[in-house]
Amino acid sequence: MSSAVARRAQGSSQRAVAWGVVDEAMAVEPARGRVVRRGRRVRLGDVSPHGRLRFDAFARYLQDVSDDDVRTSGLGEMSWVVRRTVVEVHRFAAYGEELELATFCSGVGSRWAERTVVARGDQGARMVAATLWVHLDPATMAPRTLPAGFHDVYDEAAGGRTVRARLTHAAPPVGAVGDRWPMRFVDFDVLGHVNNAAYWIPVEEHLARRRDLRAPLRAEVEFRSAVEPAHEVVLLVADDGPSLALWLVGEAGVHASATVRPLGTDAP
Repeated sequence: MSSAVARRAQGSSQRAVAWGVVDEAMAVEPARGRVVRRGRRVRLGDVSPHGRLRFDAFARYLQDVSDDDVRTSGLGEMSWVVRRTVVEVHRFAAYGEELELATFCSGVGSRWAERTVVARGDQGARMVAATLWVHLDPATMAPRTLPAGFHDVYDEAAGGRTVRARLTHAAPPVGAVGDRWPMRFVDFDVLGHVNNAAYWIPVEEHLARRRDLRAPLRAEVEFRSAVEPAHEVVLLVADDGPSLALWLVGEAGVHASATVRPLGTDAP
């Protein structure tokens, strides 16, 4: 099964993908507009054996502060799906460090919006994440125009910045090494899909083998289709250059992809 899935994914490398993307330049915290702040201490279960905050744990932090923002916005229930998350690490947070997380809307499109989270630590940590969220019609799960109330709450912080609507990661190259990636019960959330934070776990597994890839660095995950409990998934890895690239693929093609590279270099 693994080789068949890998061949199918590699054979689709020239196929265009039409979903959202975060602009390359990371936004800075606005002087005006809505900014929600939360504190977070880096706990034992959040760090690597060397005490560095893991990407999957940081992704949970992003989910929590984002949820706090939405729940206090007064906009009520809305349906969103993440299509891309970019994290720039200037200095990793460490075990026991106190973080301030500041989140704000940093860009809008017609049916999607970008959220930025800036994490600063009392020991010098600085990590910045930008996530593209696509607004969905809950009945059809198709992209839906942002509601008018959204602009009233978030446009001032966005400051007129717009975000584009496409993904950028290439399909896996021929020859990428692949192996089955087991999906655990704890990886699934209340929607019955693999939680966004769990997609960072294979990134951590392979980053641990690359001692040359250390901060400052830029890591990205792009989401194409949800992994559900019945899916069998293969992890393909390209790890023979200065950067790291991974793809989670199934019978229908690529579910998600990730890259890690030194900050300031081009994507693989």
